[in-house]
Order: sequence, then structure tokens, then C-alpha cells
Amino acid sequence: MDKQRTLDRIDLTILDTLQKDGRISNVDLAKKVNLSASPCLDRVKRLEQEGYIERYGAFLTAAKLHYGMSAFIQITLERTTSDVFSTFRDELVKIKEVAECHMVAGGFDYLVKLRFKDMAGYRDILGGIVDLPGVSQTHTYIVMEQIKKDQGIPLIE
Repeated sequence: MDKQRTLDRIDLTILDTLQKDGRISNVDLAKKVNLSASPCLDRVKRLEQEGYIERYGAFLTAAKLHYGMSAFIQITLERTTSDVFSTFRDELVKIKEVAECHMVAGGFDYLVKLRFKDMAGYRDILGGIVDLPGVSQTHTYIVMEQIKKDQGIPLIE
């Protein structure tokens, strides 16, 4: 079994800073965590290698790129068997407008987040989803207003 090491305050500050500003220079990051540049870079590389940092990226403005609407769809499958789950998953990930998909416990099987341009676009996407193998039922919730965006993992108080 792989024993996970305990992160210290410097590691947590590095992670918190990078998730808020992935473009910060190593020199500026080092200043922020009170280290010299070389040990700071070593820590960042170690955090990457150990899997604490999954990836770097940019947050885009969806509306400017014609994906200003979003919805959540509850999906229930006909049967809950591994082959039905596998087939559904393999086909769903091919739909570019699917932003997130979560298998959930409860009254349905999957919760899917979509991004799309308009209602006509939504209808096209939904048509593709309901035709996926194994889908028996869907319920859609159109997002009217996003109250809070994902701000990352709360590491530092």
C-alpha cells in the first residue's frame, strides 16, 4: 500500500497559490512561500510527480465562445449492470458538450453537466443522449443563473 506523506504548510500554500494562479512564475511563487527559487521548484515538481497537481489550464468565458447556456441532466439506465455502465460511459464521453459526468447513488444513475449555445443546441444534444444504449429516462434542469463557480479545493483558511 502506498503511504501518502503529510503536506506541510509550504506545500499547501504552493498548491493553493497554483490553483488560483497557474501562471505565476516560480520566482514569485517562491517569494510567496518564503523559499528560494530552486527549493520551491523542487517542491512543485514533487507535488506534480506525487499526483497532487493534476494539470494546469485556463478558465475560459463560455458565453464568449458560444457555450453560454448549461444544464444538468439526471440519467437513469434500463439496467444497472457493468456492461450497460461501460457502454454508456464509452459513448457519453464522445459528446463534446458534456462538461462533467458523475455516477451517483440514489434515485438515478448519472448526473451530467452540459454546455451549449441555445435551446436548439440543447435539443440536439438531448436527442443524442436519449438514443445512447441503455438510457431509459432523463430529467433536465436548465441553469438560469450560476451562483458560485468552482474555486478549487479549500486548502488555506
